[in-house]
Amino acid sequence: MSSSERARHWRPAELPGLDLLRARYVAKTFSPHTHDAFVIAAVSRGVEEFRHRGTLERAGAGTVSMINPDTPHTGRAGIPEGWTYHVLYPRPELVARIAADTTTIRGTPSFSATVVIDPRGVRLVTDLHRTAENDDMLATDILLRQTVTYLLTRYGSAEPAPAPPGAGARAAARAREILLACMAAPPALGALAAELDTGPYALLRAFRNAYGLPPHTWLTDARVRRARDLLDHGTSPADAACHVGFTDQPHLNRHFTRIVGVPPGAYQRERRNR
Repeated sequence: MSSSERARHWRPAELPGLDLLRARYVAKTFSPHTHDAFVIAAVSRGVEEFRHRGTLERAGAGTVSMINPDTPHTGRAGIPEGWTYHVLYPRPELVARIAADTTTIRGTPSFSATVVIDPRGVRLVTDLHRTAENDDMLATDILLRQTVTYLLTRYGSAEPAPAPPGAGARAAARAREILLACMAAPPALGALAAELDTGPYALLRAFRNAYGLPPHTWLTDARVRRARDLLDHGTSPADAACHVGFTDQPHLNRHFTRIVGVPPGAYQRERRNR
């Protein structure tokens, strides 16, 4: 991270299911990745550019970006000055509980809009960050419910029921299970395809169609997620890197920072401090 950049990624201990990121990025580039939580980002200065579902989106000051869980996306500065934003990462089960209590959405909630100009939404997100930084958990909890309710009411809907999986989707799901089970020493694509009785290129296409990323990119993403869990439970960054299959701690640092937005050491220190 350059000297002109700053970021803090933390989790309010009293609000399980919510992570927060406050950052100013200039040279920062997020590689293709996903989150297992929703992403709700309010830009206060500058412009962020990110690719999402095949479209290059631009989020400037006064906008809110909303990305559903497990949806691949990237991130980078849209202007030379970079961008400043506050981000909420509420877990799907938390959003589902709020939706059931305060909206008419039934089923799995999701956002149908990606980038919207919404000054009120920006104020809600930034006010939530301010109260969390001040350790006012009562106000933070109330603002979280207000923010999610407001955005779901304006831009949310129930997620469509998934279509029955075909042979390609079943092969991709099985490949995903195998990669998760042997994350530290994954098989080559040809060996993985042979185990699933399919061809390498057919498996590559099926996996990308199912998860939006090729297997090697998805595996890097999954390794970072697993490393986050280990760091949350006190594992050192060096041991976490070895456990998930990165060659060493600098290898973990590089990918972790490109996906999470802060280095693993800073990420873990915030957990310990809270």
